[in-house]
Amino acid sequence: MKSLKRLLVTTSAITAMLFGGAIVAGSAAEDCPNGSLDEAYCDRNLDLTADLPLDPKDWVNPDTIIFTYTPVADPAVYASIWEGFVEHMAEITGKKVVFFPVDSNAAQLEAMRSGRLHVAGFNTGSNPIAVNCAGFVPFGMMAKNDGSFGYEMEIIVPVDSDMQSPADIKGKTLAFTSPTSNSGFKAPSALLKGEFGLVADVDYETVFSGKHDNSILGVYNGDYEVAAIANSVLDRMIRRGGVIEEGKIRTIYKSQTFPSTGYGVAYNLDPELTAKIKTAFWTYEWDDNFKVEFEKADRFIGITYKTDWAVIRQIDAANEVSYDCK
Repeated sequence: MKSLKRLLVTTSAITAMLFGGAIVAGSAAEDCPNGSLDEAYCDRNLDLTADLPLDPKDWVNPDTIIFTYTPVADPAVYASIWEGFVEHMAEITGKKVVFFPVDSNAAQLEAMRSGRLHVAGFNTGSNPIAVNCAGFVPFGMMAKNDGSFGYEMEIIVPVDSDMQSPADIKGKTLAFTSPTSNSGFKAPSALLKGEFGLVADVDYETVFSGKHDNSILGVYNGDYEVAAIANSVLDRMIRRGGVIEEGKIRTIYKSQTFPSTGYGVAYNLDPELTAKIKTAFWTYEWDDNFKVEFEKADRFIGITYKTDWAVIRQIDAANEVSYDCK
C-alpha cells in the first residue's frame, strides 16, 4: 500500500511531476511581488492571483479559445452538456471556442500552465494549485436561484456496512480520489486527523481511485469499504439512473459546505477578451439539461479567490501543503 505521507506532497513536488519544470513566459522578468505565486507571476494588488502582464506584447488573444471542465468519468458526456455554452461563448467573443475534455487534474493543470488552455473550470481542491502554479484566475461559480451554492464532502459506505461514524474507519481501507481534490482527499484527511485522531496509513489504509465517480462506484459495487467523495457527484450519478441505485450507499459523515468548481481564465489573456468571456458566463441562459446536470443551478455568480477559497487554503495548511512551485 502506498504511504499517504509520500502522496501528501507540497505543490512544488506536484508541479515538478506534472510540468517537468516548464515555465510560462511573461512576468518572470518583472520586478514584482508574487506572494505564494510561482515566480513567473506577479501579484501587485495582493488579491492572491496572478496579475495581467504590464507589457501588452505579453497578452494572449488566440483565434481559438480552448475551454475545459474539471475531469469526470466520461468526458464525452460533458462535451454534449457544455455544447450550448460553448456556442454562446463563441457568439459573445467572436472567436472559435473548443471544448477540450481532460481525463485528469494533472492534464488540466499542465495545459493551463503551458499556455494551451484559456478558460477552465477547476475543481475546488485544484484551484489553489492552478492559481499559484498555472496562472489561473477564477472569477465565477455556479449557483441556484435562491443564492445557494457549493457542495459537501461525504464519507460513504455500503448500506449494509457496520461502520456508523468516522471513528469506525480505524483498521479499514479508505478510498480517496486524488491528492489535489478537496473533498476527495484534503478535507477528509484533515478531518479524520483533527477530529477523530485517525492518521492515514497508521490508523487506516488508503487507496486512490483517481475520480469521485470511481470511488462511488467502488463503494456501490463492494470494491471499497469506505470512500470520501463530493456529494454533488453522488447526487448527479443517482439522478442519471442506470448506474447507481438510490439506497445502496449510506453516509457516515457530512461536512460543511465548500465552494464548488471555480471558473476562470489564464492570467495573460487580453483584458478585452477576458471581459467578453465573463459576459458569456453572466449572460448564458441555462437549458433544462444543464440545470438538471448541475443540481438545478441556473446561473453563474461572481467570486473572489482570496475570500471564497479561504477555507480551502486553511485545509491545505492543516495538511501542510505549500504552494511552492519551484
